[in-house]
Amino acid sequence: MTADIHAAPAARPAMSLFERYLSVWVALCIVAGITLGHLVPGLFQVIAAAEVAKVNLPVAVLIWLMIVPMLLKIDLGALGRVREHWRGVGVTLFINWAVKPFSMALLGSLFIGHLFAPLLPQEQISSYIAGLILLAAAPCTAMVFVWSNLCDGEPHYTLSQVALNDIIMVFAFAPLVGLLLGVASITVPWDTLLLSVVLYIVIPVVAAQLWRRSLMASGGEMALKRVLDRIQPVSLLALLTTLVLLFGFQGEQILAQPLVILLLAVPILIQVYFNAGLAYWLSRRFGVAWCVAAPAALIGASNFFELAVAAAISLFGLGSGAALATVVGVLVEVPVMLSVVKIAKATKPWYEGRTHA
Repeated sequence: MTADIHAAPAARPAMSLFERYLSVWVALCIVAGITLGHLVPGLFQVIAAAEVAKVNLPVAVLIWLMIVPMLLKIDLGALGRVREHWRGVGVTLFINWAVKPFSMALLGSLFIGHLFAPLLPQEQISSYIAGLILLAAAPCTAMVFVWSNLCDGEPHYTLSQVALNDIIMVFAFAPLVGLLLGVASITVPWDTLLLSVVLYIVIPVVAAQLWRRSLMASGGEMALKRVLDRIQPVSLLALLTTLVLLFGFQGEQILAQPLVILLLAVPILIQVYFNAGLAYWLSRRFGVAWCVAAPAALIGASNFFELAVAAAISLFGLGSGAALATVVGVLVEVPVMLSVVKIAKATKPWYEGRTHA
């Protein structure tokens, strides 16, 4: 048995009533978002306009609230131990950069270019496919911390993997998108990419480390645990509020063309479950600890939708099919990734039950 398979976090307390019925609250928030977006579109337009470089600032604040619990668990002095999880890092890099963009190109061409083509506006089909590819070409930066925290993922691995993906993305995003779209010159929205890294990694990591040091100095592990227990409900409320906002921003769009959005969601859903499942299976095959395999599957399946939306608007325009396709990715991100978290947690006994050589 490999040493990697033994690495596991301490048992988490029993789920609260709120956490146990999280899927119900998610469904209610989706309905509430669409309804409110239709009834009071002006309010959501004002909130949506509060952005810099396509990064929405109210959503950014909510994401900070969501990711703080994971970041507080990170001891920067222990980051070197991530070398123990090199198999998990390798699996995620393979999925993110060698599988996901190409699988989405294939699925987009199959479903949007052929199977669903008679049901879609013909002049937008190639643009829809381009939007799906843009969505898959950039791994998620911020929300991965939320998903990893919900499935008790190894925090040092998660931070290291996200940072490594961000470095690769700086060099690989434009060539990869150019290859798949056949566009000679891709305009990378550097302001969105760099601002997102600062907002979602640099600032919250520094703030969380300062808070962690203060807690450890004043009360040690017990003080840290008390704070984590206290802020966990706040994190989940921020997640649900984000869901209301995301669906509220697009409430009119959803009601105006529900069939198009539904059809665009099909290849996205298949791609998410395929890549998450492949990453999870490969992790088990190579003896990766479950606390790394679960976030590896989530990182392998999720997308950096702010970058995708900004790139789609830059290349094809605000009203393009590409922009709409990336927005559909935004809409399915939270509920679908929550379902992946649930599947990973439910299959933990199966994952750890295998005897490894």
